[in-house]
Amino acid sequence: MTKLAILSLAAALGAAAVPLLAQPPADANRDAFYCDERKLGIWFYCNSEEAKRKAREQARPASPAIPATERMAQITAKLDELKARAILEPTSENIVSYIRFQREQLDRASTFADVWGRSIWQNPDLDYTLERPVSTLAKQTWAEDRKAQREGSMAALTERYGVFYFYSSSCSACRTFSPVMRALSDTYGLEVLAVSMDGGPNEAFPNYVVDSGQYQRMGLQGGAVPALVLFDTQTRLPIPIGYGVMAADDVMQRIFYLTQIEPGSDY
Repeated sequence: MTKLAILSLAAALGAAAVPLLAQPPADANRDAFYCDERKLGIWFYCNSEEAKRKAREQARPASPAIPATERMAQITAKLDELKARAILEPTSENIVSYIRFQREQLDRASTFADVWGRSIWQNPDLDYTLERPVSTLAKQTWAEDRKAQREGSMAALTERYGVFYFYSSSCSACRTFSPVMRALSDTYGLEVLAVSMDGGPNEAFPNYVVDSGQYQRMGLQGGAVPALVLFDTQTRLPIPIGYGVMAADDVMQRIFYLTQIEPGSDY
């Protein structure tokens, strides 16, 4: 091979090697402008600033999430600190900082209340007002329905329950309450046994009996009168209704609740 042929072969090999050397290794973060158009070579960091930033973020370990309760505690602590600082050092800057942070929390609370209301509207199982209405019209309808249920159940209740009515002849509240109990007894056929604590008579209940330990056996204490106890003839268990003067509706309401409504279901 002549000298000229050797030189030509070397030139051809060199020309072919240049593009091989100019190609950087494959990189998902390569930037076409920096690495290809400008041909900066393999010794240049062929990543744009944005690509390098993304690479750093991907390599950085994720910081643990702060529990919501701790975040709330931090907000409360900061609010208290800003308030205390504004009071102790009432500069315009301190007061404005407190007002701004407080307004942020008020906005947060308003958003919470708004989303709460919308969630209640869209989930009837969470809407308590469907069970116990609060609007005037709905309350009126609910009260009328409840009154009808209560009065309708009284007939069945009188077949199973009776009432012990404890009184004293010297008690002015008892003289006021006795006609109420008489009217309930006559209207609904409710069996009422009047029990005199002092042996005195009762105009509304001439067939009274004198207390001979019934008061305590019914679970009552203290001797307070007037007092009512509902007695279940099936279970033979007493159910205290209450003490003092009550309207007829109140007595019926209590009897209805004590016999028909599960505790907690109406609240």
